[in-house]
Amino acid sequence: MHPDGSLRSFLRSKIHRATVTQAELHYEGSLTMDGALMKAADILPGEEVQVWNVTRGTRFSTYAIKGREFSGTICVNGAAAHLAGPGDLIIVATFHWIPSEQIKDYSPKVIFVDHQNKVVDQRPEVPGPPC
Repeated sequence: MHPDGSLRSFLRSKIHRATVTQAELHYEGSLTMDGALMKAADILPGEEVQVWNVTRGTRFSTYAIKGREFSGTICVNGAAAHLAGPGDLIIVATFHWIPSEQIKDYSPKVIFVDHQNKVVDQRPEVPGPPC
């Protein structure tokens, strides 16, 4: 517990290694995602999302737009289309503030998908290899 009782920012949900299906440079902006995938990750339309491109090593922040459910859609819109394109693997993450006293029992929602962006598992993250 943090002695001053402050809030701290923690990962709330993560969609791990989704495949970008489309990029629309001349759209206003945002990330259009399969509505079922958004529901599984507890992401709401208009919510800020962080996007980490595993393929290119780029990162950007935008907001979510709900796409057709069970379509597998992951479409990067606007200027961010320069940072991710069809076939790229990405991680989509959301964060939230947690009171220090709740951190001990906290765990984020991690969604694993297949190459068609269908949910295949939800489980805690496993630690990586020792560095």
